[in-house]
Amino acid sequence: IPALATERRLAQRLRERLEEEQLLDGRYQLQQVPGGHVALPVLEEKLCQLCLPLEMPCELVQIQQNPVPSRASRRRAPAQKLRDELRQLLGGSWSEELERDVPHAWQRHGDLVLLSEDSFRAAPWESLGPALWQTVASALGARRVARRGRVLPDRMRTPSVTLLLGQDGWVEHVDNGIRYTFDVTKCMFSPGNITEKLRVASLPCSGEVLVDLYAGIGYFTLPFLVHAGAAFVHACEWNVHAVEALRRALALNGVQDRCRIHHGDSRQLELQDTADRVNLGLIPSSEQGWPVACRVLKKDTGGVLHIHHNVETPPAPPPALPAEWGSLEAQHPMEDTRKETVGARIRPEWQRWAEATAMRIQGLLVELHRRPWHTRVLHIEAVKSYAPHVHHLVLDLECRPALP
Repeated sequence: IPALATERRLAQRLRERLEEEQLLDGRYQLQQVPGGHVALPVLEEKLCQLCLPLEMPCELVQIQQNPVPSRASRRRAPAQKLRDELRQLLGGSWSEELERDVPHAWQRHGDLVLLSEDSFRAAPWESLGPALWQTVASALGARRVARRGRVLPDRMRTPSVTLLLGQDGWVEHVDNGIRYTFDVTKCMFSPGNITEKLRVASLPCSGEVLVDLYAGIGYFTLPFLVHAGAAFVHACEWNVHAVEALRRALALNGVQDRCRIHHGDSRQLELQDTADRVNLGLIPSSEQGWPVACRVLKKDTGGVLHIHHNVETPPAPPPALPAEWGSLEAQHPMEDTRKETVGARIRPEWQRWAEATAMRIQGLLVELHRRPWHTRVLHIEAVKSYAPHVHHLVLDLECRPALP
């Protein structure tokens, strides 16, 4: 697939689709190949199921050189080292139960590793005391160790994280050249939103005033400021720990003078007639923020709303492969002149939700301003699969007052 910057988002979508259909070989990562292209590692036994999208020029190639191991594959080495050192620490007490308790994956934030909640729960681990966590840190190349618990059922979605080794839970995470910082025992970090953070970072926001109604630790506030060129951002957040994290991150990235933090319930935000753009990054639904978003939009020029929502999507029928793709010999660079727009890949349920939302927002704007407004669906972005048959979507909705 093309490696040009303009094609990266389409390439990412293709990769996610192939991963969802379990067609990629997880042992290897994307690889640069001659001609300014990128190669995705497709499982050889799944080639007969491969249906290449017509809107992106793709071709099947066979790379003779050694493929590059994936990040997951490279992590197997420290995982094996961890098991070896734990076996040595326990001596002859190793068992299948203990084997299941050792993590296969973890999150890394600087020198801190965050283990899953089901790690090291069996009784024998407790007898090792601090030596267990020192061994884990040494094997995984960390200085601090924490373990994640279940998210508390409060309005803040407070994480239940225990610091097992170390005295301080503050960490720094670099994403797309942006420095985020937060206390892992007080705030969550959502790596699943990376594609949306990259997308908003590329939006043309130069000179615009933006309101981020659910700022958190700055997931979207920072990309809008650092990369998208927003002139000013009003960031709303009611979690005191997230507010402190955002305040620190703004300073780390040198954009604190272009952002005002509004600590409290965004539904009580007193701003109005201010924003060229409003981000509503709350799932499963940001609907409670729609009236506020309409109020803060500039009343004479309007603007764009980025509306996050979880939408139920019934399973799509399996794609019918063209007859000429029935054998491997037919899988060559496509010469078919048929075209398919990106919009054609939007599922009907997503389109219906977007159109219904556009009508609701239009009604709110008309009621608020007592004059006609127009809304227009600019884009529907599928961020991730949130649950079986549920997708986290973002609707870019243009809202403009009608000309007199």
